[in-house]
Amino acid sequence: MKRLFAALTGVVVGLTLAAPAHAHPRPDPLSIRGADVSSLAKSEAYGGVYRDRDGRRGDALRILEKAGLNYIRLKVWVNPADGYNDKAHVLAVARRAKAAGLKLLVDFHYSDSWADPGKQNKPAAWAALPYEQLKRAVYDHTRDVLNGLRRQGTTADMVQIGNELNGGLLWPDGRYDNWPSMAGLLNAGYDAVKSVSARTRVVLHLANGGDNGLYRWWFDNAAANGIRYDVIGLSYYPYWHGTFEAFQANLNDLAVRYGKPMILAETAYPFTTQDKDGWENIILAAEPYPGYPATPEGQTAFLRKVTEIMRAVPNNLGLGVFYWEATWTGVPGNGWDPADPASGNGWENQALFDFTNRPLPAMREFGQGR
Repeated sequence: MKRLFAALTGVVVGLTLAAPAHAHPRPDPLSIRGADVSSLAKSEAYGGVYRDRDGRRGDALRILEKAGLNYIRLKVWVNPADGYNDKAHVLAVARRAKAAGLKLLVDFHYSDSWADPGKQNKPAAWAALPYEQLKRAVYDHTRDVLNGLRRQGTTADMVQIGNELNGGLLWPDGRYDNWPSMAGLLNAGYDAVKSVSARTRVVLHLANGGDNGLYRWWFDNAAANGIRYDVIGLSYYPYWHGTFEAFQANLNDLAVRYGKPMILAETAYPFTTQDKDGWENIILAAEPYPGYPATPEGQTAFLRKVTEIMRAVPNNLGLGVFYWEATWTGVPGNGWDPADPASGNGWENQALFDFTNRPLPAMREFGQGR
């Protein structure tokens, strides 16, 4: 009996000791764990505050960094009506970000307001420029902003030449039906980036991250027209851009077809259906994507899922994720339209800070593996 008991005990002990080998370790974090915080400077100017998990007021950038983020994204407009998202504000936020240990992605829209698949309007100051002068304006503007960052010791780590370029940029000169002209404009931006810092990586960014046909058409044409870039950027919002499966299939195909590293340049998900600022939210559904309710838990699960998808990209070409407008909380005056001070924010239910200005659980997903 003693021998039998010893044998059984040995089995139990062996199983106990072996268990950790079968446990699921936390995955390594993505190399880029970022958030777009373009609205932050205006939010703070209009009284927006940010708090840590214990309710203590703090710097939003340091709260994000403590949660595990290591990058921010800032958009640049040429001459915005409200004076925000211009060179001066980008430089100011960049100083704070670098001091907090965060890297920097600069997103050039080449417009005075939003540039996206539905509109790529020239800045007013460039509207009448002939094509060659328009190319020079792209180069000079890009170099000016990036040189300003370099001179203050906050060199950009990545740069987007254009934003959501499905149909090109600076219409009509750089529209999708004139690829040689589009190529000249994009390459002018590329050259400007490299003239300031050869190490800064250049991103070309499209929306509709689940649409493989779009990406093949676009990047095949980019190759045929000699468009230069280092990284492919995608926007993927599941309530607009298709299923997780379509997004993953597109990423996997792009990795094999082009061999370029990729970032999820924009994504987000609601944590509530409630409204804070009286301006109707853009996403109202209680379950915008099947199985992912508009709750803190649903937002967390969503971010975990897209992170897993990026981590699974072949050949480790999935660099990371940027959460769009993580700090765009409901602050009167900090609306979406730079030309309309009365406009509100339809995005505060998708921020990474809740309606009490504290971090949501989803923010901690960026720290997994640290």
